[in-house]
Amino acid sequence: MYLIVGLGNPEGDYSKTRHNMGFNVINEIAKEFGIEVNRKKFDGLYADYTFNGEKVVLVKPQTFMNLSGNCVKAFVDYYKIEKEKLCVIYDDIDLEPGEIRVRKKGSSGSHNGMKSVINSLGYEDFPRIRIGIGKPKNNSDLIKHVIGYVSDEELNTLKEGVNKAKEALIEFISNGIDSSMNKYNLKVDKE
Repeated sequence: MYLIVGLGNPEGDYSKTRHNMGFNVINEIAKEFGIEVNRKKFDGLYADYTFNGEKVVLVKPQTFMNLSGNCVKAFVDYYKIEKEKLCVIYDDIDLEPGEIRVRKKGSSGSHNGMKSVINSLGYEDFPRIRIGIGKPKNNSDLIKHVIGYVSDEELNTLKEGVNKAKEALIEFISNGIDSSMNKYNLKVDKE
Protein backbone atom coordinates (compact mmCIF):
# COMPACT_ATOMS: atom_id res chain seq x y z
CA MET A 1 0.00 0.00 0.00
CA TYR A 2 1.20 3.50 -0.89
CA LEU A 3 0.32 6.76 0.80
CA ILE A 4 0.74 9.78 -1.48
CA VAL A 5 0.40 13.17 0.20
CA GLY A 6 0.27 16.49 -1.58
CA LEU A 7 0.96 19.52 0.59
CA GLY A 8 -1.01 22.73 0.19
CA ASN A 9 -3.58 25.00 1.75
CA PRO A 10 -7.34 24.41 1.52
CA GLU A 11 -8.48 25.00 -2.03
CA GLY A 12 -10.61 27.92 -3.01
CA ASP A 13 -8.58 31.02 -2.23
CA TYR A 14 -5.29 29.10 -2.41
CA SER A 15 -5.92 26.80 -5.38
CA LYS A 16 -3.87 28.81 -7.89
CA THR A 17 -0.94 29.66 -5.65
CA ARG A 18 2.64 28.39 -5.81
CA HIS A 19 2.24 26.79 -2.39
CA ASN A 20 -0.42 24.37 -3.68
CA MET A 21 1.71 22.40 -6.13
CA GLY A 22 1.34 19.26 -4.00
CA PHE A 23 -2.45 19.49 -4.12
CA ASN A 24 -2.29 20.09 -7.87
CA VAL A 25 -0.39 16.82 -8.41
CA ILE A 26 -2.93 14.91 -6.30
CA ASN A 27 -5.72 16.47 -8.39
CA GLU A 28 -4.00 15.42 -11.64
CA ILE A 29 -3.45 11.85 -10.43
CA ALA A 30 -7.09 11.66 -9.34
CA LYS A 31 -8.20 12.93 -12.76
CA GLU A 32 -6.03 10.35 -14.53
CA PHE A 33 -7.57 7.50 -12.53
CA GLY A 34 -11.12 8.84 -12.61
CA ILE A 35 -11.53 9.35 -8.87
CA GLU A 36 -12.38 12.28 -6.61
CA VAL A 37 -10.40 13.20 -3.52
CA ASN A 38 -13.41 14.12 -1.42
CA ARG A 39 -13.72 11.73 1.54
CA LYS A 40 -12.83 13.19 4.95
CA LYS A 41 -10.61 11.64 7.59
CA PHE A 42 -7.94 12.89 10.01
CA ASP A 43 -8.28 16.56 8.96
CA GLY A 44 -7.66 15.62 5.35
CA LEU A 45 -9.42 14.86 2.10
CA TYR A 46 -8.56 11.48 0.64
CA ALA A 47 -9.38 8.85 -1.96
CA ASP A 48 -7.99 5.45 -2.79
CA TYR A 49 -7.64 3.32 -5.89
CA THR A 50 -5.76 0.23 -7.02
CA PHE A 51 -2.81 0.55 -9.40
CA ASN A 52 -0.71 -2.42 -10.55
CA GLY A 53 -2.30 -4.51 -7.81
CA GLU A 54 -1.34 -2.04 -5.04
CA LYS A 55 -3.74 0.09 -3.03
CA VAL A 56 -2.84 3.78 -3.33
CA VAL A 57 -4.25 6.37 -0.91
CA LEU A 58 -4.15 10.02 -2.03
CA VAL A 59 -4.30 12.68 0.70
CA LYS A 60 -4.64 16.47 0.78
CA PRO A 61 -4.26 17.71 4.40
CA GLN A 62 -6.81 20.43 5.24
CA THR A 63 -4.95 21.78 8.28
CA PHE A 64 -3.16 24.56 6.38
CA MET A 65 0.45 24.03 5.40
CA ASN A 66 2.22 24.54 8.72
CA LEU A 67 0.22 21.80 10.48
CA SER A 68 0.29 19.21 7.66
CA GLY A 69 2.21 16.72 9.79
CA ASN A 70 -0.76 16.06 12.08
CA CYS A 71 -2.82 14.72 9.17
CA VAL A 72 0.08 12.82 7.58
CA LYS A 73 1.00 11.04 10.82
CA ALA A 74 -2.62 10.02 11.43
CA PHE A 75 -2.83 8.43 7.95
CA VAL A 76 0.59 6.74 8.30
CA ASP A 77 -0.39 5.26 11.66
CA TYR A 78 -3.88 4.20 10.58
CA TYR A 79 -2.72 2.42 7.42
CA LYS A 80 0.61 1.26 8.94
CA ILE A 81 2.50 2.73 5.99
CA GLU A 82 6.13 1.69 5.56
CA LYS A 83 8.54 4.64 5.17
CA GLU A 84 9.49 3.69 1.62
CA LYS A 85 5.83 3.62 0.55
CA LEU A 86 5.07 7.16 1.69
CA CYS A 87 5.63 9.96 -0.79
CA VAL A 88 5.13 13.65 0.00
CA ILE A 89 4.82 16.17 -2.84
CA TYR A 90 5.42 19.87 -2.26
CA ASP A 91 6.65 23.17 -3.72
CA ASP A 92 10.31 24.22 -3.56
CA ILE A 93 11.66 27.77 -3.95
CA ASP A 94 15.17 26.42 -4.65
CA LEU A 95 14.10 24.85 -7.95
CA GLU A 96 13.15 26.83 -11.03
CA PRO A 97 9.47 26.80 -12.04
CA GLY A 98 8.71 23.69 -14.08
CA GLU A 99 11.58 21.65 -12.60
CA ILE A 100 11.12 18.75 -10.22
CA ARG A 101 13.40 16.74 -7.95
CA VAL A 102 12.71 13.22 -6.69
CA ARG A 103 14.48 12.13 -3.49
CA LYS A 104 14.56 9.07 -1.24
CA LYS A 105 14.97 11.19 1.87
CA GLY A 106 16.15 14.58 3.06
CA SER A 107 15.64 17.49 5.36
CA SER A 108 12.74 19.92 5.21
CA GLY A 109 14.91 22.78 4.00
CA SER A 110 12.98 26.01 4.50
CA HIS A 111 9.57 24.42 3.84
CA ASN A 112 7.30 24.71 6.89
CA GLY A 113 4.90 22.03 5.68
CA MET A 114 7.72 19.50 5.42
CA LYS A 115 9.06 20.61 8.81
CA SER A 116 5.65 19.75 10.26
CA VAL A 117 5.57 16.36 8.51
CA ILE A 118 9.09 15.41 9.63
CA ASN A 119 8.49 16.61 13.20
CA SER A 120 5.22 14.67 13.44
CA LEU A 121 6.62 11.46 11.96
CA GLY A 122 9.94 11.66 13.82
CA TYR A 123 11.97 10.70 10.73
CA GLU A 124 12.94 12.17 7.36
CA ASP A 125 13.89 9.06 5.39
CA PHE A 126 10.85 8.80 3.12
CA PRO A 127 10.44 9.62 -0.58
CA ARG A 128 9.41 13.06 -1.72
CA ILE A 129 8.90 14.97 -4.95
CA ARG A 130 9.69 18.68 -4.93
CA ILE A 131 8.19 20.98 -7.56
CA GLY A 132 10.04 24.16 -8.44
CA ILE A 133 8.33 27.49 -7.93
CA GLY A 134 11.44 29.70 -7.99
CA LYS A 135 12.49 32.41 -5.58
CA PRO A 136 10.75 35.76 -5.28
CA LYS A 137 12.18 38.47 -7.52
CA ASN A 138 14.16 41.28 -5.89
CA ASN A 139 14.11 39.50 -2.51
CA SER A 140 10.44 40.35 -2.11
CA ASP A 141 8.36 38.85 0.65
CA LEU A 142 8.47 35.02 0.61
CA ILE A 143 4.95 34.63 2.01
CA LYS A 144 3.50 36.83 -0.74
CA HIS A 145 5.49 34.82 -3.27
CA VAL A 146 4.18 31.40 -2.21
CA ILE A 147 0.52 32.31 -1.61
CA GLY A 148 0.19 35.31 -3.91
CA TYR A 149 -1.19 35.82 -7.41
CA VAL A 150 0.33 33.78 -10.23
CA SER A 151 0.10 35.06 -13.81
CA ASP A 152 -1.41 32.78 -16.48
CA GLU A 153 2.00 32.53 -18.17
CA GLU A 154 3.70 31.41 -14.97
CA LEU A 155 0.80 29.08 -14.16
CA ASN A 156 1.49 27.26 -17.45
CA THR A 157 5.14 26.81 -16.47
CA LEU A 158 4.15 25.56 -13.02
CA LYS A 159 1.75 23.09 -14.66
CA GLU A 160 4.75 21.61 -16.51
CA GLY A 161 6.27 20.79 -13.13
CA VAL A 162 2.98 19.37 -11.88
CA ASN A 163 2.75 17.09 -14.92
CA LYS A 164 6.37 15.94 -14.53
CA ALA A 165 5.73 15.24 -10.84
CA LYS A 166 2.62 13.22 -11.73
CA GLU A 167 4.66 11.09 -14.15
CA ALA A 168 7.48 10.72 -11.61
CA LEU A 169 4.94 9.60 -9.02
CA ILE A 170 3.48 6.97 -11.37
CA GLU A 171 7.03 5.76 -12.05
CA PHE A 172 7.69 5.58 -8.28
CA ILE A 173 4.61 3.42 -7.68
CA SER A 174 5.30 1.27 -10.76
CA ASN A 175 9.06 0.72 -10.52
CA GLY A 176 10.37 2.21 -7.27
CA ILE A 177 12.04 5.39 -6.12
CA ASP A 178 15.42 4.68 -7.77
CA SER A 179 13.79 4.33 -11.17
CA SER A 180 11.82 7.54 -10.64
CA MET A 181 14.96 9.41 -9.57
CA ASN A 182 16.96 8.11 -12.55
CA LYS A 183 14.25 9.02 -15.02
CA TYR A 184 13.09 12.40 -13.69
CA ASN A 185 15.94 14.15 -11.91
CA LEU A 186 17.75 16.69 -14.09
CA LYS A 187 21.18 16.10 -12.59
CA VAL A 188 22.86 13.09 -11.05
CA ASP A 189 22.24 13.34 -7.31
CA LYS A 190 24.95 12.38 -4.89
CA GLU A 191 23.21 11.14 -1.77
